[in-house]
Amino acid sequence: MKEKKEIVIGSIDDSVLERNRQRIAFTRAKRDLRRIRASVSFRIGVHITTAVRKPWLLLLLPITFPWLIFRMGLERLGRITHINSGMGDDEITIARNSIVLFPTNGVGFGHFTRLFSVAKKMKRDDPELEIVFFTTMPTLHIPYAEGFPTYHLSGRHKHSQMATNTWNTLVDEMLSLVLEIHKPKEFIYDGAYPYRGMLNAINDKKWLRKTWVRRGTFRKGSRIPVDSIQHFDLIIHPNDVVEIPDSDLEHDVEVLRVPPITLVDVDEMWNRKSVRHRIGIPSESQVAYVQLGAGRINDIESEINLVISALLKYDNMHVVLGESMLGERLQINQERVHIIRDYPNSLYLKGFDISVQAGGYNSFHEMRIMKIPTLFLPNLNTGMDDQVARCENAVVEGWGLVNLDRSPKGLENDIEGLLSIKFEGIADCNTDNGADNISQYLLRDD
Repeated sequence: MKEKKEIVIGSIDDSVLERNRQRIAFTRAKRDLRRIRASVSFRIGVHITTAVRKPWLLLLLPITFPWLIFRMGLERLGRITHINSGMGDDEITIARNSIVLFPTNGVGFGHFTRLFSVAKKMKRDDPELEIVFFTTMPTLHIPYAEGFPTYHLSGRHKHSQMATNTWNTLVDEMLSLVLEIHKPKEFIYDGAYPYRGMLNAINDKKWLRKTWVRRGTFRKGSRIPVDSIQHFDLIIHPNDVVEIPDSDLEHDVEVLRVPPITLVDVDEMWNRKSVRHRIGIPSESQVAYVQLGAGRINDIESEINLVISALLKYDNMHVVLGESMLGERLQINQERVHIIRDYPNSLYLKGFDISVQAGGYNSFHEMRIMKIPTLFLPNLNTGMDDQVARCENAVVEGWGLVNLDRSPKGLENDIEGLLSIKFEGIADCNTDNGADNISQYLLRDD
C-alpha cells in the first residue's frame, strides 16, 4: 500500500535549508576530493611515497612504477576504468519513489526513444512515480511535454576543444547533484559506452539500483572495459530481427532480454483520415513516407532527391518527408511533397501506403509492426549495426525490398515492385513492446 502524501503549506524552517546547504557542500567536497585522488600527479605521488615508507617496495619500484603508468595509459584510452573506492555515502540514504534516466544522443533518436518509451510505460504503471531525465539530447521539449523534469548537459563535441576528462568532470558534478536532490531508487542508462564521469557519480551508492539498456551484446575487442559493466545491477538487451549472439565478455551482471522497444503502440496512432487532413493530402491519393536518417550521414540528400523523383512519376502519389529534428532543414520545394518535422513520426503511420526507409533499428521495427510495404536503403557505414542483415528480413517476410546500388533506374524498379506488394501480414511477427516488459520487471518489487 502506498503511503498517503501530506502537503504542508507554510514557510520552510531556516535550519532545514541550512542542513540542505551543508549536505550539498559536503557532497561537493567529497567529489572534489575524489577527483584529486584520481589525478595522475596524486596517484604517482602516493605510489612513490608508499615505496619510501616501505623500503622493501623500493626494490619493486622499477616494475610497479611502469605498470602504474601503463594502467593509467589504458584508462586514458578507455580500455579499463579507474573508479575511486571509499568515497561513497557516509550516511544511510532512503531512496524515494523516483527514477533518473540518462539517454545519450547518437546520430538519431535511438537511445532517447527507448528510454522515453520506458518512462511513459512506467508512469502508466505507477502514476505516483517521479521520472527525471538527465540527457545530452537537445530536444528537451519532448520530455517536458510529458511532465518529466529534465536536466541537460551538452555533449563533449559541442564544446570547442574540451578535453575528455574535463567533460567527464561535468558529467560527474551535474549527475551527482541530480542524484543527491532526487534520491532515486533506480538509475537507467541507455548508451553504447559508459562515461567515466557517470560511473563516478553512481559508484558506491548502495541505495541506487543501476540498469544499463544496451542494444547488442558485449564483444571481445570492443572499447568497453569489463570492469565498467560491473557497476550495473542489470543489463537489458532489446532484441532485433537479426539474431544477437551471446556476449563473449564474461561478467556476472544479471541480463534481461526484451522484445524490440517502440515508442508508439498501434492503438495510439492517429487514424488515416486525421493524418491526411493534418498534412493536407487528398484522401484518395497514394502516400509514400520517406525517412532516410538524420540528414547528415553519407550525403543522403542526393538519395532523397532520387527517391522523390522516382515516386513522383506516379501522378496520384504524394510524398511525405520525415525531417529529423536533429538534422538540418531540407530545402525541397516540389508539388506533392510534404515535410513533417515532428516527434514521434510513428503517430502518422496509419496514413501511409508505402515507405522508403534507411533501415535503422527504430524505423525498421515501426514498419514491421504496421506491416507497411517498405523499400529499405540501408546505411553501409554504421559500424556494428548491420542494417543490411536487418532489412533482408523484410524481404524474407514478404513486406519489404532492399536497394543497395542507389542508381536512378534501380530505385525506379524497386518502387514499382513496392507498389505491387499485396501484404496480408505474417503470423509470427512479434508486436510486443519491450518497454512494457522493462516497466513490469523494474516495478515488480514495488
